[in-house]
Amino acid sequence: MALLQTRPDRMTWPAIMAEVVAADSAIAVWDAHAPQVLDLGEETPLDHAAAEIERWRSQGLTFVTVLDLEYPSRLRGVHQAPPVLFARGELLSDDPAVSVVGSREASPRGLQIARGVASALVADGVTVVAGLAVGIDTEAHRAALAGGGRTVAVIGTGIRRAYPAANTPLQDQIAEKGLLLSQFWPDAPPRKHTFLMRNATMSGYGLSTVVVEAGEQSGARAQARMAVEHGRPVILTDLVVDRNDWAKALLGRPAVHVATSVDDVLGIVRELVEERTLVGDALRLAYA
Repeated sequence: MALLQTRPDRMTWPAIMAEVVAADSAIAVWDAHAPQVLDLGEETPLDHAAAEIERWRSQGLTFVTVLDLEYPSRLRGVHQAPPVLFARGELLSDDPAVSVVGSREASPRGLQIARGVASALVADGVTVVAGLAVGIDTEAHRAALAGGGRTVAVIGTGIRRAYPAANTPLQDQIAEKGLLLSQFWPDAPPRKHTFLMRNATMSGYGLSTVVVEAGEQSGARAQARMAVEHGRPVILTDLVVDRNDWAKALLGRPAVHVATSVDDVLGIVRELVEERTLVGDALRLAYA
């Protein structure tokens, strides 16, 4: 945290992240770059960082870095992985999760598909990830909760903020029954770029991204492209493909699927979950 807040030698966050991961130690990077501070009885950046972390934890927030075991293992594998995460709720390192995303100005059919997909996923024991935006995201979260399943909201603000304000009760419910996740300082306001960063985190967190409905310039479109870059399967509904040139351009790319029904989506996700289980079993045997 001290490195990120002081940025010694004008290092960027990605540069700090890369050095910390390579060294497997933030202290080693701090010692290499930070100026030596004389003990004059004043608070040092490390003292300030320690006090802030303790304050956040006393307020019920979970704070993890990319070096911690609790950090989501799948997210750690993408190049946009956030160096730190703030959480409310249950943080799982290996969460069998799928993103369900789409337009804020969703059609009745799009909302129906979102509800159906989310309900089917949680019935199969799969976590539903979305961004707590109005429209498709909200419907996916609500359907997951209504089905008694787990849902994760990855937000584009600090974890002590709520955006949109109308979703504050839903945000609190997700934190209580699932997981609320943010990569920004706790009081950070919403910004256009933070939502794109949030989309990259959602893609990295999950096994796959389902795009229910989206426009030509939507965040869901950006997430679909990020998921392809991350090597994660992308499931596009026929609703998306019929209406968007960007979706048609993705057809034929490896692991890009088109679904015409909830059953189609569920079938693809089941294959992914089975593959994850087989890989996990193989790794356990290899290290036994």
